[in-house]
Amino acid sequence: MSWPEFESFDPAQRAREQRLRRFKRVPVRFLLPNLITLLALCSGVTAIRMGVEGRYELAVAAVILAIVLDALDGRVARLLKGTSRFGAELDSLADFVNFGVAPAVLVYLWSLNELKSLGWIVALGLAICCALRLARFNVALDDPDRPAFMMNFFTGVPAPAGAGLALLPMYLGFLGLVPHGEVVALFVLPYTACVGLLMVSQLPTFSGKALGQRVRRDMVLPILLIMVLGAALLLSFPWHMLTAIAVGYIASLPLGFRSYRRQARRFAMRHGKAPAPEAAADVARGDEAE
Repeated sequence: MSWPEFESFDPAQRAREQRLRRFKRVPVRFLLPNLITLLALCSGVTAIRMGVEGRYELAVAAVILAIVLDALDGRVARLLKGTSRFGAELDSLADFVNFGVAPAVLVYLWSLNELKSLGWIVALGLAICCALRLARFNVALDDPDRPAFMMNFFTGVPAPAGAGLALLPMYLGFLGLVPHGEVVALFVLPYTACVGLLMVSQLPTFSGKALGQRVRRDMVLPILLIMVLGAALLLSFPWHMLTAIAVGYIASLPLGFRSYRRQARRFAMRHGKAPAPEAAADVARGDEAE
């Protein structure tokens, strides 16, 4: 009778393997997207500091910078094939600070503090709604049978867009159209609450995925010209442009809902069943996990 051979146990060898694993080199392509995410987080935290110091224009600019960086990190990760679970979790935590905590603190310090505890409750609600939205995305299961048209829609207002909408009263204030005071806070209060509810709603909204598809060769130069002109206008007239973008986005909400319903009816006529509303593409976070 022969006894089975067991692998020899060498504690020193195992310790060496653990040290080698600990100092294993990580490709640069995994570091760059996470670096962009950390820069966005720094921008969001800086926005809070600027708000506490009363420098509201710089604070809002820092949040807008965080939105731009959030739009870049996922795309850079996919371009470099550097997506990772660590990056997705880091992106989610950064989004909560940048698009939940920072806008809530800024709106409270700028206006809602006139209403004392009631204003603070609404500011908390905005941050909580952002956290719930991100948590809903993290646990959402990807449905392989999801209709292709649903990739063009978000479920609810995405967190970066929600942050931009929440700051709309501040844009108007910088333009001199909205004064400070308790009366204005009474209008800012329900508006902020509505923005929070839109983030956790099941309302289908345009995702802009179609804009990332290929364009005709003859449209390349006009699109580049429009992008350069838009960037120049944003830098020259930031509050006018941000106000126009926010108002335009609000106006697009019913259009997105109607477009979703129309395409859902077409899908139902072709396949004999209607797609579930919650199956819409919930890709709100800047997309490193997608």
